[in-house]
Amino acid sequence: MRSGQFDFLRAPDGSAAGPSISMDQLCINTMRTLSMDAVQKANSGHPGTPMSLSPAAYVLWNEILRYNPVDPNWPNRDRFVLSVGHASMLLYSLIFLAGVKSVNEGEDRNAPSLTLEDLKQFRQLSSKTPGHPEYRFTSGVETTTGPLGQGCGNSVGMAMAQRWLATRYNKPGFPIFDYHVWTFSGDGDQMEGISSEAASIAGHLQLSNLTWLYDSNQISIEGSTELAFTENTHKRFEGYGWNVVEVHDAQDIDLLKRAYEMARAQDGAPNGKPTLIVVHSKIAYGAPKKQGTAAAHGEPLGDEEIAGTKKFYGWPEDKKFFVPDGVMEHFQAGIGERGKGLNAGWLSMIANYKAEYPELAAELEQMNQHELPAGWDQEMPVFETNAKGVASRESSAKILNAIAPHVPWLIGGSADLSPSTKTNLTFQGAGSFQPDNYGGRNLHFGVREHAMGSISNGIALSGIRPYCSGFLIFSDYMKAPIRLSAIMELPVVYIFTHDSIGVGEDGPTHQPIEQLAQLRATPGIMTIRPGDANEVAEAWRVILPLKEKPAALILSRQALPTLDRTKYAPASGLAKGAYVVGDCEGTPDVILMGTGSELALVVGVYETLIAEGIKARVVSMPSFDLFEEQSDEYKESVLPLAVKGRVAVEQAAAFGWDRYTGLTGAIIAMHTFGASAPLSDLLTKFGFTPEKVLEAARNQAKGGKAIGGKI
Repeated sequence: MRSGQFDFLRAPDGSAAGPSISMDQLCINTMRTLSMDAVQKANSGHPGTPMSLSPAAYVLWNEILRYNPVDPNWPNRDRFVLSVGHASMLLYSLIFLAGVKSVNEGEDRNAPSLTLEDLKQFRQLSSKTPGHPEYRFTSGVETTTGPLGQGCGNSVGMAMAQRWLATRYNKPGFPIFDYHVWTFSGDGDQMEGISSEAASIAGHLQLSNLTWLYDSNQISIEGSTELAFTENTHKRFEGYGWNVVEVHDAQDIDLLKRAYEMARAQDGAPNGKPTLIVVHSKIAYGAPKKQGTAAAHGEPLGDEEIAGTKKFYGWPEDKKFFVPDGVMEHFQAGIGERGKGLNAGWLSMIANYKAEYPELAAELEQMNQHELPAGWDQEMPVFETNAKGVASRESSAKILNAIAPHVPWLIGGSADLSPSTKTNLTFQGAGSFQPDNYGGRNLHFGVREHAMGSISNGIALSGIRPYCSGFLIFSDYMKAPIRLSAIMELPVVYIFTHDSIGVGEDGPTHQPIEQLAQLRATPGIMTIRPGDANEVAEAWRVILPLKEKPAALILSRQALPTLDRTKYAPASGLAKGAYVVGDCEGTPDVILMGTGSELALVVGVYETLIAEGIKARVVSMPSFDLFEEQSDEYKESVLPLAVKGRVAVEQAAAFGWDRYTGLTGAIIAMHTFGASAPLSDLLTKFGFTPEKVLEAARNQAKGGKAIGGKI
């Protein structure tokens, strides 16, 4: 492990700058000082954790990690997740020193992902070294981290993905997927509830290919963690079913290597377990005044403190962003050569695999390219006209089970709600993902919505197409991972049912009001609330081809009438977000708009208006997001600016609808929380009745104004 001694540079006056140190220590101190200097130059950032974790990161990357810096997207690489995303300079220094190549679209693939100049631009506008690591932004970053605990959840998804991929694609003599997932976490991660959720399910699933390093420096922003965090993490993780190893000195690189080897040995061992390595460290190790203090957590050390720290390291105090000769070469001889050999062996193996298993190899290629198999929607059901209809959660279940057999890498489940969300795959061979069947396609997350979202992101980061489901009201628990799906452009499918006050007797705690507006307000996610079974089918036709965008499919518990598509426009209009379902001769006097369960309501009112001789148009608006992508000409064809009479109806918050109704239009929506009562009583109480909609429509047709736009 330990390399030869390095006779360090001389001080400017010719005197010795310090005792000889090993090349290992030289690399570690290079990482530390790069982090300190970058934070100081930016006058912003978190220097303390990179300083304390550099030995652990160095040993993992240069001695253990199966990773080729020249090909950082190699499918069987080990994954490294920095859940302590505020310590981003630790990762950036590793990417730079290891010589990770750029593989992002539009970049020179022979160029390094990060240069020394990039480190100097830490946290600056348009730099490749943002404050927290960002996936798709900097090659070598496996996932966007920063919100504490999210990286831990992602890593569980990555470990689950490896097990699923290995079960489906590995064959005797062809271990094409056997990678390990390594995650660095801190006290903050361990305090966040999502980490407990993720650790619990990882222990149940016996994911022995997963290791978390817990940097126990016992410092948070407010000071010592003793203020709020005194539990025995070691025992807690043992209770989850994890293997726990402790390293009492974060500076002992030999002990760190042994701990990593013990964790790796769990993978493939009988009854193997995920491993937690508890590393006891001192934040800002070496800083003369700020070591072990909260002052080193989230602010620059200051020039004087940096000088004192560099002196402690035996480092030239006047040099900034200094990389001694031999450091990068040492990384290239370590992780570089090891990764190059492992990658070359894998490429040779996959070439033989393609010859022996051409169909599976072709399937893998499609999955990695985010393509869909030909004819994936060939068995998509068509729903007959039915006044009683079917709940959109029910129609989605039929569609999902018609699609999934043709897309083998479409897997997912719910937070203990599949019987209600109707997301269980029921075709022969689907099975459940469990320790005795890692090839199962039904995932059981338990009552862990927050971790479910984060785990699904980790699965998507591994190339598999995940869906997860729950009640729309509980999307609140998933806000952070949904947002991160959008930031990372991951095509996770979120299926949310029980979408309105139609939940009825369950009352306001279970009746979503503001959740639709929240999803619509989130950039980069496609939200669709279909109005009948055939719109649900079209929604799936839109969602599944998405390669770089998550989607939220919003479904009902109650039955929705299936419209007569020989009388009304085809449901394929959903692809444009909003479309004219029924129209009149000439320019309409009033336009009725609805989504989801309210579509049938506005269609019924439209028919009454037409019978009364009022020129009316009815528009289905299942997706604001899709509609906003259309041309101005198309938008005008659906919602002519000249037509001021407008009524929008939706059992959700009115927020956002004024974009389409204008200031004088009527919005029949929810302006309070719901109530516990049978659905029919709720519809009457809150105004979702033909009579109320007719009243508003007639008023609008005559040029009347709804006071404040509210009904």
